[in-house]
Amino acid sequence: MKRILILLFSVCIGIYTTINAQTTSLKNLFNLKDAKTRSISPENFTGEKGKGGMATLEEGTAAKAARNLGQGWKVNPYIHIEPGQTFTLGEINESGVINHIWMTPVGEYRLMILRFYWDEETEPSIEVPVGDFFATGWGMMNEPIISSLAVCVNPRSGFNSYWQMPFRKKCKITMENIGEKRATVYYQIDYTEQEVIIGTPYFHAQFRRVNPLPYKEVFTILDNVKGKGQYVGTYLAHGARKSGWWGEGEIKFFIDGDKEFPTICGTGEEDYFCGSYGYNDRKINGKMYYTEFSSLYTGFYQVEDSTIAEYVGAFGQYRWHIEDPIRFDEDLKITIQSLGWGPDGYLPLQDDLASVAYWYQMEPHNKFPELPSKENLIIKKIK
Repeated sequence: MKRILILLFSVCIGIYTTINAQTTSLKNLFNLKDAKTRSISPENFTGEKGKGGMATLEEGTAAKAARNLGQGWKVNPYIHIEPGQTFTLGEINESGVINHIWMTPVGEYRLMILRFYWDEETEPSIEVPVGDFFATGWGMMNEPIISSLAVCVNPRSGFNSYWQMPFRKKCKITMENIGEKRATVYYQIDYTEQEVIIGTPYFHAQFRRVNPLPYKEVFTILDNVKGKGQYVGTYLAHGARKSGWWGEGEIKFFIDGDKEFPTICGTGEEDYFCGSYGYNDRKINGKMYYTEFSSLYTGFYQVEDSTIAEYVGAFGQYRWHIEDPIRFDEDLKITIQSLGWGPDGYLPLQDDLASVAYWYQMEPHNKFPELPSKENLIIKKIK
């Protein structure tokens, strides 16, 4: 019996050590790992050791600016993606973990589609317009400042993701430009080549938009997720059409076979995103004002761009379930109501709602619904 207990203890210690070796935090930052740090960018498309900054003036996108300096002097810091083109940002053909992504896209954010493929899958595990993936759903020049643990947006359009993304065999990251103008992307993908143990779940992200939301219908953030996993975050871009308060709607998590009624039911939109009382909404000279905030796990911002058509207000909200992941064993569905406040109480709204759901799950995953058409992705501007 003593030998069996010692053996079980040794196995448990080994599993814990292996799992701990896959992740990094302030608690274990001093630990050395059996891992190799690599980075993919336009200056090193393969991430290979000793292969950075090798572009020549004949092939570099910034050759004109570097013409008096030559190879090794910022010759190819960005890429162009022509209309209708899909560009492979990076492809890694061994086991590893993506630790950080920095990106500065130039173009129509909603028409620049990020896709991630893990191992040998043909259907993406991540399929999201680039701005929304980084909690920035309202287009160029409307970027917020976000200082959270998982996503940071720094002046002016410094997009950063710290979501940890493991893969056991390979990964492929692409961006498709479905717009009519050429897009430009500066980017860097930082990762480690390392062992990823069997049973490690994969990162997923899915975009949805309904504009306008039909009267008295709920907005679905996520559905048709089957298998075992945990939900880790929500971004919601909300375009309000009616004056007054727009955030009374409840979010609902239907977990492991829930049908009519959910296991988790929130008490209001701003409550779910960890604010309260309409984000301190107040009317000054006929205009609504709110108090913005950005913290490690939650945040809210208002878009001030007066060129966005149709709305009396455009807002972004995020909540990362990092300390409180929502775990499921069989399936998961998430919805949110769109409710305002009227003279007779709650008022169903027909607003513009666009979301990104972030979660980890074991593969395989169900195929995502098709993205909205190009016409239903773009944000209309006042001409």
